Amino acid sequence: MDEVGCIVAGAGVIGLAIAREAAMRGLDTLVIEANPMIGMETSSRNSEVIHAGIYYPPGSLKARLCIEGRGKLYRYAEDRRIPHARCGKFIVATSPSQVGKLEAIRLKAVECGVDDLVLISGEEAMAREPALRCVAALVSPSTGIIDSHALMLSLRGDAEDAGAFIALNTEIVSGEAADNRFVLRTRDKTSGEEYDISSRHFINAAGLRANDLARLVSGLDHATVPRLQLAKGNYFSAPTRNVFSRLIYPVPEDGGLGVHLTMDLGGSIRFGPDVEWIDAIDYEVDPTRCERFYDEIRRYWPGLPDNCLQPAYSGIRPKLSGPGQPAADFAIHGPAVHGINGMVHLYGIESPGLTSSLAIAEHVVSGIAA
Repeated sequence: MDEVGCIVAGAGVIGLAIAREAAMRGLDTLVIEANPMIGMETSSRNSEVIHAGIYYPPGSLKARLCIEGRGKLYRYAEDRRIPHARCGKFIVATSPSQVGKLEAIRLKAVECGVDDLVLISGEEAMAREPALRCVAALVSPSTGIIDSHALMLSLRGDAEDAGAFIALNTEIVSGEAADNRFVLRTRDKTSGEEYDISSRHFINAAGLRANDLARLVSGLDHATVPRLQLAKGNYFSAPTRNVFSRLIYPVPEDGGLGVHLTMDLGGSIRFGPDVEWIDAIDYEVDPTRCERFYDEIRRYWPGLPDNCLQPAYSGIRPKLSGPGQPAADFAIHGPAVHGINGMVHLYGIESPGLTSSLAIAEHVVSGIAA
């Protein structure tokens, strides 16, 4: 039986960041990924936004790790020359009744440590963005965008340079857990061959599959595994000239941040995500959902051309809260929760997971390496 120092399940942005951190701290690290390539699920199906840390409850993991991660991510992107832009964003009120919500968002952000938000009038906002229509806007200069694929390739390269190995197209079929001793049975999805691997540390960063994977591990109290809720977010693109210089977000809605306008580093614009609660993983985009997008987008961009929206892609948020419930925090379960040394399970790592990735990695690996 082969033995390594640390097994990381999942080669999305979180798993890769954790593997990088573990390998750079001298742990013999193996990443196990069920897909044939890295980052094929949530990590490559999002808006690629670097979030400022605005929306989360003060003291929450989301708030703390987003703000820490934002700074780390900008520095990392600059050092590694990963394409990114600190373009900023407007959160816009499109009716007078929403202006108070903007101020509430600003005050909560200050409590979390985000002190660069500025509330401006609709006149000033529309002077800066002539295509915009709003009655007020909250300016976030720290928001940006990043090439998530280039980021993941860089994290993978760092991890491998530090000695980590990534096993693609490999699934974990069962596991046994005890203090600092884990045995996982894996299956090569191409050959069907099964292998047992032991490790002193096991980190479950499998994203959408993290909850199911945890239930495959004997020795773990499965009552500690939270229920997964799947919230699909559909994106639509608009093959029209981009008339905005920054991201435009409406006031947040239940389950997400509303249908916002974002752009890629080439300047192409896209809209989304919406919130579609689903029971099973399905990335198909229903073209008819764009009908609701037109009304929502035109609240802040009345010049959106008719019949221009085209299905782009979808992503699925691994949420721990359902429709009508307050948004749940990240759940990072170490020994304090399940009582087993050397093991960490990460559940509900949705937005701002990409922004928080480097901070999450440091948080998790510091815990197991202490």
